[in-house]
Amino acid sequence: MIEFSRRLQALPGYPLAQIPTIKRRLLAAGVDVIDLGAGDNDTPPPAAAVEAMTEALRDPSLSKYGFQQGLPAFREAASRWVERRFGIRFDPATELLPLIGSKEGLSHLPLAVVNPGDMTIVPEPGYQAYIGGSLLSGAEPYIVPLRPENDFLLELDQVPQAVLQRARIVFVNYPNNPTAAVATPEYLERTVAACRRHDILLAYDNAYCDLTFDGYRAPSIFEIQGAADVAVEFFSLSKSFSMTGWRLGFAAGRAELIGALTRVKSYVDTGPFLAVQKAGAAALDRAEELVEPVRAELQRRRDAAVPALREQGFTLEAPKAAMYLWIPLPAGIPSAAFATRALEETGALVLPGSGFGPAGEGFFRIALTVGSERLRTAAERLGRTLDLMRRGELATTA
Repeated sequence: MIEFSRRLQALPGYPLAQIPTIKRRLLAAGVDVIDLGAGDNDTPPPAAAVEAMTEALRDPSLSKYGFQQGLPAFREAASRWVERRFGIRFDPATELLPLIGSKEGLSHLPLAVVNPGDMTIVPEPGYQAYIGGSLLSGAEPYIVPLRPENDFLLELDQVPQAVLQRARIVFVNYPNNPTAAVATPEYLERTVAACRRHDILLAYDNAYCDLTFDGYRAPSIFEIQGAADVAVEFFSLSKSFSMTGWRLGFAAGRAELIGALTRVKSYVDTGPFLAVQKAGAAALDRAEELVEPVRAELQRRRDAAVPALREQGFTLEAPKAAMYLWIPLPAGIPSAAFATRALEETGALVLPGSGFGPAGEGFFRIALTVGSERLRTAAERLGRTLDLMRRGELATTA
């Protein structure tokens, strides 16, 4: 009998794993499902990317292996975008690396630095690539709960010294998924300083840096003095350009760190499809005009959803960034039970906070992936579910 590895068995359940099956069943039964679960934009990818992709598909040379070098034009466009956006110059040949979406780079990075007995520092709630990459690399994850009283910030100074001495990598993500929290420059300075003191690699997940509201500007970790010594930053075209299924992103950092991730990836993949990289280059070179409509639509949706949810009895603030609302539930209402009843009885699909780890309990996440009117309708359905559960019409055990 085939036995599965301890690493596989240690992986927690993925919060999206059962959603498609349930959703298909409800749709087949004629239920009007409003899917606010996965952070998957409903807006179309930019025409510039589609046109570049169409042209690339007719070029046989772009159907060959890209390997880790990839398409030089994509590396160069990524370098130009980072310089325009943050004022930082990276060598496209040695300090940038194309990724099959930032998720795979984040999950592969521990393989470059972790040895048996080492630890990683992982935020909870957090993106599953952090815990998955840690466990699959053989690391022992140290979970840091993100709490509202700490503004959902991962504070390394509050991690035990014994953990800091064994930690090889910390995952930091602002603007944050799922909480939509943002980081101040002072916080980033503290974090970089702690990583430098303890020789910890800082994996900075900046996938939502351009989805910001009310004049807020999300920084790069490399705007912080000393970050170049300890950080690798991850960017994605998925959310900002509505290109989730295209699977394209890139990592930036000093040559030695990018070289280590490149070497790992050389053994597990052959890089993103070259035609997709050509489309990505076209999108990055016009990022300012292409991202703005996506950002503006998300802000309109946020501004519709927040007051609608407040009217239904939920307490929440309007986030400054990302495409999510992280909504607290009243005491005694488990998030999994709430999400299950909302989906099964009203067709409103949200993710329970517990699906992001035990520290996410007491919250649920909404993705702003439908229009404003549908968000208002979903808020009404979620309000009915909340009212029923408050009145005890569902056993409050998850």
